[in-house]
Amino acid sequence: MSPRAASIGVIGGSGFYKFLQTKEASQQVTPYGSPSASVKLSEVKGRRVAFIPRHGEHHEFPPHVVPYRANLYALKQLGVERVYGPTAVGSLKAGIRPGDFVISDQFVNFTNGRKDTFFDGPKTAHVGSADPYCPQLREIVMEASKGLGIRVHKKGTVVVIQGPRFSSRAESKFFRAQGWDIINMTQYPEAILARELEMCYVNISLVTDYDVGLEGDPKVKPVSNDEVMRVFNENLGKLRSLLLKAIEMAPSKRTCPCGSAMKNAMLSA
Repeated sequence: MSPRAASIGVIGGSGFYKFLQTKEASQQVTPYGSPSASVKLSEVKGRRVAFIPRHGEHHEFPPHVVPYRANLYALKQLGVERVYGPTAVGSLKAGIRPGDFVISDQFVNFTNGRKDTFFDGPKTAHVGSADPYCPQLREIVMEASKGLGIRVHKKGTVVVIQGPRFSSRAESKFFRAQGWDIINMTQYPEAILARELEMCYVNISLVTDYDVGLEGDPKVKPVSNDEVMRVFNENLGKLRSLLLKAIEMAPSKRTCPCGSAMKNAMLSA
């Protein structure tokens, strides 16, 4: 298959296992094993798009065992330069409501034991992650959201927990006390692995719940898997519309620093 089989990648999260009508599928083999599923290739307004369901086609990969490195490397092998990473998230703030979208600008990692770098030695690299999400893609997604009838927060810090369990009340209270905005199980290491491969990466978070509930409102119950999927499915059409418009709006040339992220990251004796 051509090394430029696609320029844009989409990694679908929980409840998002298919994106577009598939024109062809690519069974990618990477140095890091197989991706979550075969890569589906389609087109959006003449742009070649590669899609991988993050958890597999039947949700067989829970968040702590998703083959993150294989997923990103498979997209890189196909020539992908930009990656859209939609996710379901819980809200840690009353003002961020179920059904809202958050375009994350920061993450805090509370996971452990995940393969989170392509540089395990003998090559060593220290990639910068001060601003882990592509600024150009974030602006594009924000612009694309206009006129779609959705409520979007232009920035937010996502705390990433190990999963697959949800938070305890004490944990959630701690996260809220830090001023963090949303909670998720998969943004790390996905975002930073894309950075190591010098691909642009943007997160589009769809808020499905209030984590352990909403303080001061006993009617708002703690998150359940059923509730997550219900809200996600209700808003899946909006997410698809936002993705399609954002893909269409992406300029052919990248003007962000993502393409040179590894320029000074390699360490040599």
